Amino acid sequence: MHGEYKVHGGKLVVADVELRDGRLADVQVSGDFFLEPAEALDDIRAALNGLSATASAEEMVAALRAGLRPDAALVGFSPEAIAIAVRRALGVSRGWRDFEWQIIDSGPQTPSMHLALDDVLSRAVAEGRRAPTLRFWEWERPAIIIGNFQSLRNEVDLEAAAEMGVEIVRRVTGGGAMFVEPGTAITYSLYAPGELVADMSFADSYAFLDAWVLKALNALGIDAFYKPLNDITSPKGKIGGAAQKRYGGGMVLHHVTMAYDMDAEKMTRVLRIGREKISDKGIASAAKRVDPVRSQTGLERREVIARMKEVFTDLNGGTPGDITAEELAAAETLAREKFSDPDWLHHIP
Repeated sequence: MHGEYKVHGGKLVVADVELRDGRLADVQVSGDFFLEPAEALDDIRAALNGLSATASAEEMVAALRAGLRPDAALVGFSPEAIAIAVRRALGVSRGWRDFEWQIIDSGPQTPSMHLALDDVLSRAVAEGRRAPTLRFWEWERPAIIIGNFQSLRNEVDLEAAAEMGVEIVRRVTGGGAMFVEPGTAITYSLYAPGELVADMSFADSYAFLDAWVLKALNALGIDAFYKPLNDITSPKGKIGGAAQKRYGGGMVLHHVTMAYDMDAEKMTRVLRIGREKISDKGIASAAKRVDPVRSQTGLERREVIARMKEVFTDLNGGTPGDITAEELAAAETLAREKFSDPDWLHHIP
């Protein structure tokens, strides 16, 4: 049995495994990683041989850590990466191509509808009523989207937002506040099955689920890279940020907003962003635009999205999909009863 795992920003780990009486046997671990001393590869094999085929990722990692000699240096990979490769060989850890992805790229929605659709589509994937899905958003109006655990009055200048006609909504995921206007941002959601990230920590899953978009941005000529925990950035400043929520069965909602051509002056008027908050975001005090995607590619926003979809499909598969009438109706109800409800918005004043 054969399994592979490419570490984000690291090396390929390959596991070839046999089973005897329900236990791992003749385990071979290979790849383009670096390992010192070379004899530590024997430690890895010995730690895995004899383990139960039903061992969890955590149990495999514990066995590997206990079996490795103290001076072993794993460069470009980790015990966790080895466990993922082994579990993929066993067929209990699944990759992107093990699922039939749908890609939704439909028309503009109100801010509350976008948040409601995230919840409705997440639950549909968690319950097996929808295939894993990538959805691109189109913004119908300017909005501020604050994190689930943020204080409304600490994050937003309510008077300025009202004067500028900016709608304020609160999402179900954590993280920081975002300011968007139609045509200035690229926002997408992944509704991913729990099996895809089952062997990963929350932190590792951010990097894993963002790997495809980094490849897409790099292919477009953007020097984009991942900055833990949840930022996509470049030498010219932050490009975007991700947030997650887990649903039943471990299903993960992972959504990202990236700056295409944002007005930083407007953003600092409606968001209470202090100098400390933006000190590492590449936003100078006199900046008028935050446009790393537009300026580094020279492409129209819709062309960037088209290229992103091509890269996702090439890497992971995928066919065009759409929101069903039932999902749309459920989202309309949820948008009205929750995401447009002042009580939800103000639950942390």
